[in-house]
Amino acid sequence: MVYQLHAASVYTNGQMANADSMCSRDPLLLSNPEVADGTMAAESSEPADLKAQAEDSEDSDSSEDNSGASEMDFLRNLFSRTLGIGTPEKVLDELSLESVSKFMLSEKCKNVICMVGAGISTSAGIPDFRSPGSGLYANLQKYNLPYPEAIFQIGYFKENPEPFFALARELFPGQFKPTICHYFMRLLKEKGLLLRCYSQNIDTLERVAGLTSEDLVEAHGTFYSSHCVGAFCGAEYSLSWMKEKIFSDLIPKCEKCNNLVKPDIVFFGESLPSRFFSAVKSDFPKVDLLIVMGTSLQVQPFASLVSKVSSKTPRLLINKELTGQGDSFLSVLGLGGGMDFDSEKAYRDVAWLGDCDDGCLALADFLGWKAELEELVKKEHAEIDAAAEAAKKKESKPDNSSKEESSAANTSDDKANN
Repeated sequence: MVYQLHAASVYTNGQMANADSMCSRDPLLLSNPEVADGTMAAESSEPADLKAQAEDSEDSDSSEDNSGASEMDFLRNLFSRTLGIGTPEKVLDELSLESVSKFMLSEKCKNVICMVGAGISTSAGIPDFRSPGSGLYANLQKYNLPYPEAIFQIGYFKENPEPFFALARELFPGQFKPTICHYFMRLLKEKGLLLRCYSQNIDTLERVAGLTSEDLVEAHGTFYSSHCVGAFCGAEYSLSWMKEKIFSDLIPKCEKCNNLVKPDIVFFGESLPSRFFSAVKSDFPKVDLLIVMGTSLQVQPFASLVSKVSSKTPRLLINKELTGQGDSFLSVLGLGGGMDFDSEKAYRDVAWLGDCDDGCLALADFLGWKAELEELVKKEHAEIDAAAEAAKKKESKPDNSSKEESSAANTSDDKANN
């Protein structure tokens, strides 16, 4: 497979958009109170990227001297990239997947952050949101919604919860197996390289693949836990409790106050988890390599994270299409811009275009991990299949099921609960 190699400019906040247009495209956008109120998050609305960079430096554990050096480096690269003054410092031997692999195996790479979206789960059978014909939004007619995004709108949910729970039954965790991409991140963890995975997904497949709550920042929430939506209640419920209600065709109601209980996924009208904002401040000053997989980088503030890394940090995009591109004029003004994949000044960013699983296999091959990755996927999938088979036997012969079968049946749920 041919991979395409590109570079991006210092400013990479993703594509700029106003709050109304973003909300009309994706219900899981739900960033923070500023966006919910109809204004842009700080990354998109303020023309003060330098200020944000300085604030992030202050929040990091580096000393004042290191912070000052970082700001000087930022300014130096800003002028060299946007005004053509000087030459950006070379961070990769060449702009190729193989060069990224060499960097990963070097002493320079100790902390890798992965940013992932729905594209890493499509090979598991879970639809993404926007693909024409096959995407989730294109197949919601049976729910008789006023508009597709309403199924994830908190106000609509409180009045009409049935469509969401019908969809949840189709997409509920435990029915799908993690993909090669998920297990590649598991390998990164086992190799001591994974600092954090920032995920837009709500399918919990990262957890099933072996990542823990500490490894993850689930930016748009998760099915893993649920809470009562009552203003004065907020009682918490487990994944198994929610599963029992949903598959019994019951609308989950709080056992304490009888209000609706909703999985902790982020709807329109809700803020992102506080962990997202706190983790960004602590993680991104440390990152040595950013890997972006299976996301359109359309949704803020998630998309803006590509701009949080140092200007010396390589960034790898594994995706079906180029994304994160921005207006070079905005970049000159310091208003964010985005990845410039066509610039002659390319110096640190690599794009591998194609299926995400194939991209991870190609990278694993260069790293010398391909056989290990394939064996891990085979072993884990066999365990999940065995657990599913044990669960079927337990349902058909509840009185004669053995403890061993019962234990195997709970394997997948236990992994998701880590």
